[in-house]
Amino acid sequence: MNLDVRANSRSAITLAVLAAIFLAAIVWAWAKVTAPFPEKVVPAACNDTLIAAGDELAPPQVLVTVLNAGGANGLAGKTMTRLTGFGFAEGKKGNLSVDGGPIAAQVWAKNPKDPAAILLASYLGKGTQIVDKASAYPGITIVVGKRFQGVKQGRKTVTAQQDSYVCTPPLSSQPDAG
Repeated sequence: MNLDVRANSRSAITLAVLAAIFLAAIVWAWAKVTAPFPEKVVPAACNDTLIAAGDELAPPQVLVTVLNAGGANGLAGKTMTRLTGFGFAEGKKGNLSVDGGPIAAQVWAKNPKDPAAILLASYLGKGTQIVDKASAYPGITIVVGKRFQGVKQGRKTVTAQQDSYVCTPPLSSQPDAG
């Protein structure tokens, strides 16, 4: 009886290699199945865009947050609807729980000479104050109160008097050329 040692050795080596590949595949598959899901990426509400001195700024480049500080129910929503009708980009809207909120309207901006704040104030009436106040909300924050008369037609553009960073909605950095 002559056993072919070589053939038996090859079969054993082939089975060992296949077993190693099978075990590696099981380990890889188990690692993939038990891996945590990737974190959800929350896109930024806006992009800080440089508006150079002398550049024009238009409503579609300005993201607005509206807070109701003691006005009628729904005032923030109505104000936002009117502002978006004039082309402003919609940020957040809600209520501000502060005693004695602004009588009419305030625009909160880190820099009172911010062209976005100046443009937005032109839509809110003559008594609108631009207040040097940072906000945790995206874009320019406006606060409306009991005596706010509503949104009216404002300036179509504002020329930046100094270099400023404006919180522009994603995909909007320049007004439409036309």
